[in-house]
Amino acid sequence: MEIPFLKMHANGDDFAIVDLRGQENFIDGMLARQLGDRNRGIGFNQLAMLSDCDDAVARLTFWNADGSTLDTCGSATRGVAWKLMRGAGSSSVVVKTNRGLLTCLEENDLISVEMGVPLTEWQDVPISEDIDTLTLPLPGTPSACSMGNPHCTFFVDNLEEIDLEVFGPKFETHLLFPLKTNVHVVQIIDRARIRLRIWERGGGIPLGSGSCSCGAVVNGIRRGLLENAVQVECDGGKVTVRWDGIGSVFLTGPVEPSFEAIWVGVIGPKHIPGNRK
Repeated sequence: MEIPFLKMHANGDDFAIVDLRGQENFIDGMLARQLGDRNRGIGFNQLAMLSDCDDAVARLTFWNADGSTLDTCGSATRGVAWKLMRGAGSSSVVVKTNRGLLTCLEENDLISVEMGVPLTEWQDVPISEDIDTLTLPLPGTPSACSMGNPHCTFFVDNLEEIDLEVFGPKFETHLLFPLKTNVHVVQIIDRARIRLRIWERGGGIPLGSGSCSCGAVVNGIRRGLLENAVQVECDGGKVTVRWDGIGSVFLTGPVEPSFEAIWVGVIGPKHIPGNRK
C-alpha cells in the first residue's frame, strides 16, 4: 500500500498530512497508530487527513500517534492551511473540522487560524461531575476547558521544578476526565507572556501544541491572570494566542514543511480501499 504524505512541524510539533480529497477514506485509528510509530511508520504527534467537503476547501480529521481521535489540532490545521494556500495562490482559506468552519490567514510568513469558541461547562470539557471548571478540586487547583479536546492547566511559580513525565500521566488519566486530558504547566512571565510545558493526551511531551497553547491562555484569561493577547513560549518556540473572553480563539505562529514522501507498508485487508471486510 502506498500513501503519499507531507510531513511538517510547527515549532517542532510535528504532524503528517494525507490528502484524500477525491478518494475513498481508508484511514482509521489502527492505521493511524501504525503510521504514527516513529520506529516503523512515519512518526508524528498528529495525523491530519483531508477529505472532500461541500462548504469548505477540505474537511480535516485528526488522529494522535496512538490512534485516538481529536476534534482539533492547532499546529496541523495551520500546516494544512499553509498547504492549501500555497496550492491556491491565496492568503486565506476556510477549512472544516469537528469545531465547524475555521478561517485561516497568512501574514508576514505566519499562519493564523480561528480555533472556535472555548467550552467551559463541566459536561462539555468533559468533567465526570458537575463542578466549577475554573478551580478543580485537585492539588494545585487547576482550571479546565475544551478547545475540541480537553485541557487542564496548572499555574506554577517555577515550571522547572515540575517532573512532567510523572506529573502529566497522573492527571491525564484522573477520574475527573472520562476522556483523559491534556495537562499544561504554566509559568506566567507577565500578563502578556507565559512559559508552557505540556503532557499531551495520547502523545507524551511535545515541543509545542497549538490547541494546548490556546487552552492554557483561555484558562489564564478566565482566572484574570492574562491579557487578551498572549505570547506562549513552548519548548520548541513561540506562538501568539488571542481571545476576547467571549468569541473564537485565534492562534498565530510559524509552520514549516519537512519533507514529502510516500509511505510504503503492509496493512490489513480492512484498510485496503474498496475492501469492506
